[in-house]
Amino acid sequence: MLLQFNYKNFKSFKDDTTLDLTATKISEFNNHVISIANEKVLPVAAIFGANASGKSNVQEAFRYMATYVLNSLEYGNESDTKKKSRFFKPTPFLFDTTSKTAESSFEVYFIDSEENGAKTYNYGFTVDSNGVCEEWLNYKAKSSRGELKRIFYRRGDELEFSGIPIKSQENLKIALEKETLIVSLGAKLKISKLKLIRDWFLHNDFADFGRPIENYFLSQLIPDGFDEDKEIQQKVVDYFSAFDPSIIGFNVEVLKSENDEENTKIRIDAIHKMIDSDQTTSIPLQYESAGTLKMFALYPMLQDVLSTGGVLFIDELNARLHPLLVRAFVITFLDPEINTNHAQLIFTSHDSWQLNGDILRRDEIWFTEKDSNGISYLFSLADFVDEDGVKIRKDENFEKNYLLGKYGAIPTLKHFDMFKGE
Repeated sequence: MLLQFNYKNFKSFKDDTTLDLTATKISEFNNHVISIANEKVLPVAAIFGANASGKSNVQEAFRYMATYVLNSLEYGNESDTKKKSRFFKPTPFLFDTTSKTAESSFEVYFIDSEENGAKTYNYGFTVDSNGVCEEWLNYKAKSSRGELKRIFYRRGDELEFSGIPIKSQENLKIALEKETLIVSLGAKLKISKLKLIRDWFLHNDFADFGRPIENYFLSQLIPDGFDEDKEIQQKVVDYFSAFDPSIIGFNVEVLKSENDEENTKIRIDAIHKMIDSDQTTSIPLQYESAGTLKMFALYPMLQDVLSTGGVLFIDELNARLHPLLVRAFVITFLDPEINTNHAQLIFTSHDSWQLNGDILRRDEIWFTEKDSNGISYLFSLADFVDEDGVKIRKDENFEKNYLLGKYGAIPTLKHFDMFKGE
């Protein structure tokens, strides 16, 4: 489970920023709290804020970190110009001369699965336009209440491999390049401690429904085995029945290319009952509503993270979905009978209805706000204090007070006077 994500100097976030999923000592919804390895962890974080306040950049920061971990082997080798051109440079805060050329930092604390001993890991790195500047990995055992122990540390050409076998150390030193992360290289070399970190990032998923190209890509995804397995198709029907009971099945056809048998496409038709007979009819899935297509796109990711205990990041979860459907989706992660592997959901939303206090704890509610210098800040409702220095009470009307601007993180609106007289 993700305990904490820290980052700095990435896009609109100039300063140290923390998204903390450990539970604070508040009394509401104690059933949300998951006790694991001496930690109390939350399954959900909901991020609210004005347009252009930096909500999406929270997800983008984590996506950047995950992408770099999974792909950094492709960035090295100075003699290979193709690899060099694929180097994934970070986007620092650009409105400050110091930050513009400074390194960006990314760090996670997470607890691995019970099967792997429920150890706590702290992994992070800093990177600039030339490559990796610093990288570190620490851990502690499930039963330990002390400090984390170092596995490795890297700063420039300085390398310390205190927790890695000697033979593996030599292999890492020989093959390591400036743009490559030790964790990525170690996973390739089958060093178990490093492969475990890489694999943790593999189990996390992302969806940005505010980006048209990604939205289209997501709409083309289908659940594993959906094209062949009727049982999996029925599970999707059962999933749809929660919000669109008119769909009673699917017709799936695999279309093979005449010139390339390995290049196949899948045609999916949704089956509906006729209203005036016992017969059925079918229509192409892409003719269904935008909301239905979005829920179909979410199903494979939901299926995956619930089975692996991963983290699902969704930007604009509320887009094209009824608030009650968003609520049902969030509750999936809050229900321990469904979410048996402790998967986590981190999402952004403009839907203030979810702030009514009957579904989320104060420490599960986060806000982003951007100041006059273009710098974004992230803060939790549980940590917010009013102008009198008083923390927010659990019985407050969060939705009303948010829209009134009590917590900040709302747009500063003016009338569109530029259209007067036209």
